[in-house]
Amino acid sequence: MKKREKLDLIHKWYPKAITTIDSVNKIIDFVETELDIEPKQVMLADSVCSDDVNSIQYPARTQEFLGPFKMGGLDGFPFTGLTGIGAFASHVPDEGAVFIYYGPHIGITKNGTIGEIHRFGQSRNSGCCGAAKGALGKLTNNQIIAGNVTDLDYQMNIIEQILLNEKARILNAKTPLYEATEVMYESIDIRINELVDKTNYNCKYVILVGAILINSDSDMGSFTEVRRFDVIDLASNARKSHLDYMTS
Repeated sequence: MKKREKLDLIHKWYPKAITTIDSVNKIIDFVETELDIEPKQVMLADSVCSDDVNSIQYPARTQEFLGPFKMGGLDGFPFTGLTGIGAFASHVPDEGAVFIYYGPHIGITKNGTIGEIHRFGQSRNSGCCGAAKGALGKLTNNQIIAGNVTDLDYQMNIIEQILLNEKARILNAKTPLYEATEVMYESIDIRINELVDKTNYNCKYVILVGAILINSDSDMGSFTEVRRFDVIDLASNARKSHLDYMTS
C-alpha cells in the first residue's frame, strides 16, 4: 500500500494526521532551523502507552535526540509524575532543550477498523489501546466504582476514573472509543502542562508536542495527529504555538 493510500485510510478518522516518521523529521528540521540547536542537544521524553507496538513503531530518527526518558504508562498518562519529570529535566544539556512528546494511542487496521491492529505474527487482530478498550467496556457495563483505585491495578484504575468523569460524553458519542481517546488526550495534556509548570529546567527551551498516536497493522506503520506544538523560551518564559508548522 502506497503512503497516500495509507493516509487516505487514516484521514477518515484523523484528517490532519501525518506519518509519525514525517512528524519526527519536521520536528528535527524545526529544532535545527528555528531554534538553532542540534538534536544531540535535545533531551527527549515521551509519555505514550507502554504497549510494545509503540516501541516497534518508534521512528529510528528519534535516536538523534538524547533519551528517550519514559514518562508514560497505560495509554500514555504520565504516571512518573513530578519525580519523573524532575529527573528528566536534570539530564538536559545546558544550552539545549527538553522535548516532551505525549498523548494516547489508538489502532486503525488497514481495513479501517478502529480500536484494533494486526500485530506481527498473530493470526487475528488485537485491541489498541487495550487498556482504553477495557476501561470503556467496564464503563459501558457500569462496572467502574467512583474513587476505586487499587495498588494492584493502579494505572488501569486511574484510566477508569478519567473515563468515568466523562461517562455521558463518551457513551453518547457516535464512536465511544474514539471519544474516550479524546478524553484521554485532554487529561494527559492537562497533566503534562501541570507538571511542566512545576518543574525547573537548566536549558534554553521546552518543546511540547501533544498528539494522538495512531497505530496500524505491522506493515502499515504509525501516524500522528498533532494537537499541540508549543515552544517555551525559558529566558523570557514566553510560550508560542507552532502548530501550523506541523499541520501545513
